[in-house]
Amino acid sequence: MRRESKCIFLFVCFCLLAFLGKAQTNDLGARLKETLAGKAATVGVAVIFNGNELITVNNMYRYPMMSTFKFHQALSVLDYLNKNEKDLNTEILVKQSQLLANTHSPMRDANPKGNFTMSVGDLLKYSLIDSDNNACDVLFDLIGGPKVTEKYIHKLGIEDVAISQTESLMHANPDNCMLNWCKPSSAVLLLETFLQQPICNKSQKLFIQRAMADCSTGKDKLKAGLPKDVLLAHKTGSSDRNEYGYKIADNDMGFVVLPNGQYYTIAVFVMNSRESDKKNARIIADVSRVVYEYFVEHYKK
Repeated sequence: MRRESKCIFLFVCFCLLAFLGKAQTNDLGARLKETLAGKAATVGVAVIFNGNELITVNNMYRYPMMSTFKFHQALSVLDYLNKNEKDLNTEILVKQSQLLANTHSPMRDANPKGNFTMSVGDLLKYSLIDSDNNACDVLFDLIGGPKVTEKYIHKLGIEDVAISQTESLMHANPDNCMLNWCKPSSAVLLLETFLQQPICNKSQKLFIQRAMADCSTGKDKLKAGLPKDVLLAHKTGSSDRNEYGYKIADNDMGFVVLPNGQYYTIAVFVMNSRESDKKNARIIADVSRVVYEYFVEHYKK
């Protein structure tokens, strides 16, 4: 599909989703607003049911993405590999200078001396499953920086997203966290694009899906609001607190698959929160539960 045609297709789909969603927005929207009432935070929610109905709450704001952008990066890494006739087994030299201290990095902890080779696939696993910040920045070095990811996402027709900061830049200055942002609707639209459009081959898609299903972070967020037999593939994101004690962001986004094969995509972004980390996670879990119950009530067959 040509770039122009793809962008037009996604734009039309997005408009159609917004139109179809109006019929039931008030019902779920009211439930979510009741769930979020009294919370000392701004919470944005977006859900697409079965690929054809969009429902949002507080979607007008730009939410700091934090590590949720590692999903966006992963798709741009696949695009880089395909354009350069490489695959997930391609070996990369990880220099000791790339293993920054004072940041979350299981990869560094397992290889403290650096100067080792690792496949792109394993780097993606560290980034998506463990939310490894050093692995993420090594991948940015490989593809040419965060702006390459932003450009790729925009090329898919998704505009309400900005990615310009590496993990190291965000750690150097918390204000930089605000420069990587998206609207919840753009997050679920990207998830739908990944699931429904041929932007990568089947084995690459399965690789990303499995990595997201194995996500080791945020078990008290979206996952906590779901029954144990329901599959969640997701990517979380979390920040430090600013000088005023506010949590800059606490996020989770992914797709939920029921045993009968039906699914929905969901993004919950919490910003400027005066709540505790535990309460932020509870907010996301409560939203997840409300959305799941609504889905079962209206869509499950």
